[in-house]
Amino acid sequence: MSRSDVYVFFSAPGPIGSRGQKMGRPEPTPPVLVRLVREHVKEFGTAEDGRLFRAAQGGRLLSKEYGEAWKAARLAALTESDAASPLADVPYSLRHAGVSLWLESGVSPAEVARRAGHGIAVLFRFYAKAIHRNQARANQQIQQALDAINEHDDK
Repeated sequence: MSRSDVYVFFSAPGPIGSRGQKMGRPEPTPPVLVRLVREHVKEFGTAEDGRLFRAAQGGRLLSKEYGEAWKAARLAALTESDAASPLADVPYSLRHAGVSLWLESGVSPAEVARRAGHGIAVLFRFYAKAIHRNQARANQQIQQALDAINEHDDK
C-alpha cells in the first residue's frame, strides 16, 4: 500500500453475503469520502466497539430505528415528489447508486465488481444499463486514441 492509498475497513456483525466471507474487508476509499467519515467521527465519535452509527442510548441500532432515521433523511434530502417515489426507498439503494456511479464514472467493470464484492457476471447482470450507457464514452475514448495515433503518424 502506498502512502497515497487510503483504506477503510468495512465490517458487519456477521458473515457478509451468502458466500460466508469474513467479518470485513479493507477497501480503497476516495479521499473525499475518507474526509467525510473523519468529520463524522470528529463530530459524533463512535460507539465503544468502533461502529459509526449507534442508537440514542449507545447500543446497536434496531431495524425500526434505522428505518425511521432513513425515512427522516429521505424527507430532508429529497424533493417532495422524489420522496413520494421509490427513489432510495431503502438504504440498500445506496449500494446500487454507488456501483452505478462508479461505472458511469468510467471505473473498469473488473474494479467495480471487486469493490462491490461480487463477480463480473453479477455486475453485468444487474448493472447492464449503466454499462450500456458507457458505450458512447468508450467509443469517444477509442476515437481520441486513434486520432492521437494518426496525429503522431502525420508528424
